[in-house]
Amino acid sequence: MGINIKPLADRVLVEAAPAEEKTAGGIIIPDTAKEKPRRGVVVAVGTGKPDEPMTVKVGDSVLYGQYGGSEISFEGKDYLMMRESDIFAIV
Repeated sequence: MGINIKPLADRVLVEAAPAEEKTAGGIIIPDTAKEKPRRGVVVAVGTGKPDEPMTVKVGDSVLYGQYGGSEISFEGKDYLMMRESDIFAIV
C-alpha cells in the first residue's frame, strides 16, 4: 500500500471498495444502478491537528458517508480524500 501522497492535517486518503455486482439473492446489478461504495481502506493518513490526534491508521477498513470526500485519481487508481470527521466507523 505504498503511495506517494501525504494528506495534510486531518485528511485521510481512502481506496473505495468496489461496488457490489450482485445482491445477496443473486440478482445482478447493472452499472447504472450501482450505489457509490461507502466502504474502503485507508491508504494514507495526515498528521492530525495539534489538539486532535488521528484515530484511523493505514490499513483500517472504514465506513464513510455517501457524499464524503473528494474523488482523485493517482497512477490509474481512484481514491477519496476526506477529513477524518467524514469517516463514521472503523470496521
